[in-house]
Amino acid sequence: MTPVIVFLNGEFVPEERAVVSVFDRSFLYGDGLYEAIPIVGGRPFRWAEHLDRFARGTALLKIRCPFSDEEMRRFADELVAQNKLPDALLRITLSRGVGQRGYSPKGADVPTLVMNLHPLPPPDVGVVKKWKLITASQRLPAGEPLAQFKNANKLPQILARAEADEAGANEALLQNSDGWVVEGTTSNLFWIKGNTVNTPPLVAGILPGVTRAVVQDICRSMGIEFCERNIKIDELKRTDGVFLSMSSMGVVVAESLDGVQLPEPPLVSQIHRAYCNLLRQEQPQELEG
Repeated sequence: MTPVIVFLNGEFVPEERAVVSVFDRSFLYGDGLYEAIPIVGGRPFRWAEHLDRFARGTALLKIRCPFSDEEMRRFADELVAQNKLPDALLRITLSRGVGQRGYSPKGADVPTLVMNLHPLPPPDVGVVKKWKLITASQRLPAGEPLAQFKNANKLPQILARAEADEAGANEALLQNSDGWVVEGTTSNLFWIKGNTVNTPPLVAGILPGVTRAVVQDICRSMGIEFCERNIKIDELKRTDGVFLSMSSMGVVVAESLDGVQLPEPPLVSQIHRAYCNLLRQEQPQELEG
């Protein structure tokens, strides 16, 4: 078996050597952030957008990334080449590193940066995955600044996903403290009403997903009306269709919510197909085919 290579603080090492200190603040407090970027045909999809969100997160947490964007891109390309994984999900994790005991970040001056890959074939243009959803009991705070990026402390999402697992569902939808449905544990939420695609507004406390923005761009290019507004869970069950977006899977359609069967409109298949086409179109010509 070919050894798995991981990037750790400037080095490419076998996974068994990719270790961090038990005193690292990401392990002790979730004091860090991450990005998950699809790799298609050996190249990252929407790299600049992911790195822009990553930079906003480092600025809010006041963690200094030890490498420039250009260096990180070179490291990512080398990681893909060494692992021979042209189709994968790249995870970039940045921790504040080791510091003194307690919550104060004082003294944590050497951040830890890790990059690793998970095999992941790109979505099939002809098949939209169908997911069963539930409503989680967990709530997210409305207007939460930490929701603007993928922080390393995801306990509400973990507990919500555990509820989905127990219910035999693929994903759990979370509501915020104001009672609006906002997002899934790893996905952005959309629903269709008439000929309009809707999604919760960012101020509701949701992640500004890169794939969410791609879906918005697709709707505009196809002349589909797009609207940001809030919705309650009972109303969501009466819409003309629900779908989700995420970097790992692209677009998936909800076949049910809390056991209630949902319509599966052709419009979702059109958006899915357009997304898959974008994945191919944004790769260099020599990688197409």
